[in-house]
Amino acid sequence: MSTTDREGTWLSQDAYDRLKAELDELIANRPVIAAEINARREEGDLRENGGYHAAREEQGKQEGRIRYLQEFLRNSHVGEAPKADSVTAGTVVTIYFDDDKDDTETFLLGAREIASTTELTVYSPESALGKAILGSRTGDTVTYTAPSGADIKVTVVSFAPFEG
Repeated sequence: MSTTDREGTWLSQDAYDRLKAELDELIANRPVIAAEINARREEGDLRENGGYHAAREEQGKQEGRIRYLQEFLRNSHVGEAPKADSVTAGTVVTIYFDDDKDDTETFLLGAREIASTTELTVYSPESALGKAILGSRTGDTVTYTAPSGADIKVTVVSFAPFEG
């Protein structure tokens, strides 16, 4: 399970283990990337060396991901998330759009890293919809402004902790 609050992100043991394994693999791969950069540097003129620049770009992406995962895991808690009485990050939410009450949408409000083992669509709590429904309860209707500028009304049908 996962929720985000002032104290960090709650993760299931499986989610934590999966992210920790990814972090360990990226860290273990550092010497391989460094060797690749050194090999490409030996090829000559760096201004026209596409292989060198590609290896440096890959190194930058990996280092960014390492820093992100380290921070994410440092601020996470493993175990059962506290039970919430309203929509929070880490909950699976079912809503309907007020213009079509028969058509519901179910999604995870949270981080994609947590949900990689699910087929659920993931919305960020920072998105317009995410910000609008945070703190809502079953039956609450909220309005948010879509990126197109349109005001959209949704009603929360149900919510439950993510079990992933």
